[in-house]
Amino acid sequence: MATVRIANLSKTYGNGKSAVEALVGVDLSIGDGEFFVVLGPSGAGKTTVLKSVAGLVDVEAGDVEIAGVSMEGVEPYHRNVAMAFESYALYPQKTVFDNLASPLRSGRTGRYTAQQQQQRIEAVTTTLGIDHLLKRFPRELSNGQRQRVALGRVLVRPADVYLLDEPLSHLDAKLRAQMRAELKQLGDMSNTTSLYVTHDYQEALALGNRIAVLRAGRVVQVGTPEEIWRRPVDTFVAKALGQPEINLFDVTAGQGALRGAGGDLSVPVPRHLDLPEGRARIGIRPRDLQLGPGGPGTLSFRGRVSLAERLGRLMEFSVDVGPQGGSERVIVVADSDAGAREGDVVDLHLSLENVHVFAPAAGAEDSRRLGSATEERVSW
Repeated sequence: MATVRIANLSKTYGNGKSAVEALVGVDLSIGDGEFFVVLGPSGAGKTTVLKSVAGLVDVEAGDVEIAGVSMEGVEPYHRNVAMAFESYALYPQKTVFDNLASPLRSGRTGRYTAQQQQQRIEAVTTTLGIDHLLKRFPRELSNGQRQRVALGRVLVRPADVYLLDEPLSHLDAKLRAQMRAELKQLGDMSNTTSLYVTHDYQEALALGNRIAVLRAGRVVQVGTPEEIWRRPVDTFVAKALGQPEINLFDVTAGQGALRGAGGDLSVPVPRHLDLPEGRARIGIRPRDLQLGPGGPGTLSFRGRVSLAERLGRLMEFSVDVGPQGGSERVIVVADSDAGAREGDVVDLHLSLENVHVFAPAAGAEDSRRLGSATEERVSW
């Protein structure tokens, strides 16, 4: 296993007006044995990060180090990394067993004996749940089975670093959840250094020891799943984690309350915050809101339910808050036995520690974090 250091990496595709900055000064450090996740939307540069580590793209600036050794000028097959692409790329004329064994029979990996191949393949296929498919050909497999075979072909090979490019993207929701648990277990058992790319925040939170959030080729935030969930550095990160998205409101401070377009939300302001011109944005995650009146240390307000949707054991409510159901709309996710229906007037509350406070919006830009509402507050 090995550490990975990505230092000031920059990559541009195209020239002139058609040029696209895929990576801009990316700095990341992945520890020995760490399962590190890169999260971001399409076009954020996630795959380019992996290809840069693998040596499959030429970068304009920066360097990649593996195990403390610079990879500048080192060919991909000398880097001892194994990469799983989003596409399956299986040999159609070979059985599943032979597809899995192909990297073990290569001279670059030292050529394993037949017994060693069997042992490694059995260990990986049992974990991935494809041990019963070894005699089949790719054409006889479902898309989900093909993707697991493609992933197994990477994991069966010993490598310093495993690079995984959205390896679960073609699986259905149930199988994705199952594979998340199995993949994490396999990583823990093998103590591998892994760099995993995804656009799915649930995968990132479930798998990563740490997460890097990428946007337009730039690193926005790096931290543990807990840190990024509880203290998003800006509204882009806050919106990237969670479905439905976090509720965001532009508010103005004055006379002991934060007021939005829909009315008085009565949010106490932490003493350490210096709100520019008394304005700010507050963020509230739908699952943090509770139905019913709140007590001390809570944010409380009232609204009318405009829409109620059942999500299995949960309900999603759209609640218009403010006088006469003003213009602020809050999304609330609650248990299905919450008892609220469309048209009902309801009280809502949440703990102040779950209120995220950001700088005021500046056009289309994302707002930077200022802090969280706490018990420490003042009156105007």
